[in-house]
Amino acid sequence: MLKVVDIMTQKVIKIRSSATVLQAVKLMREKAIRTLIVDRRYPEDAYGIITETDIINEVIAYGKDPQKIRVYEIMTKPCIVVNPNLDINYVARLFKNTGIRCAPVIKDELIGIISVTDILSKSDFLENPREKILIQQIQQKTKEARHICQEFSHDSQRCQEAWLLVEELQAEVAFKEGKKPNKTALEEYLEEYPEATEALSLDNWCSG
Repeated sequence: MLKVVDIMTQKVIKIRSSATVLQAVKLMREKAIRTLIVDRRYPEDAYGIITETDIINEVIAYGKDPQKIRVYEIMTKPCIVVNPNLDINYVARLFKNTGIRCAPVIKDELIGIISVTDILSKSDFLENPREKILIQQIQQKTKEARHICQEFSHDSQRCQEAWLLVEELQAEVAFKEGKKPNKTALEEYLEEYPEATEALSLDNWCSG
């Protein structure tokens, strides 16, 4: 699964918060971009962001003079940032839940920017949808869990950890689909081996 660092745009165009909106628009036109990152004033400061939507909604819509409005008056600061090691599907969900279209990528400092355009044009969601990968992982990890438990006994830590991983993967799929499966892989296993029920009880795992 691709990470943010794999598809982000590394060259980030920044602007000062004291710049005018006119300067921001000219820079956007020159670089053919829709978003500018507002630079920090000092190392501990937060980054900001100004988008074409901000300019349309806050300046053009009210007929304001872009030469008199400063970037800091309409920017968003602090802005939502993402970690370079985050999976692409989580970034897409972040965009959906917040309504934003791009975010700076931060690892101690600014190292890139990721947008909906990057996700659509550079990610492998068509060839390798996350759901498909998760289902394949569940099948593989279920097979491994069954083998481990038969080899090391149901009350062994390796057996319990193997099934916990399967449960976590199935929980992620259930979250994405918005529904719980009729039976989890563990529940099916316990129907075959009821003597393992006590050793493999989720309640016991969560209480430790």
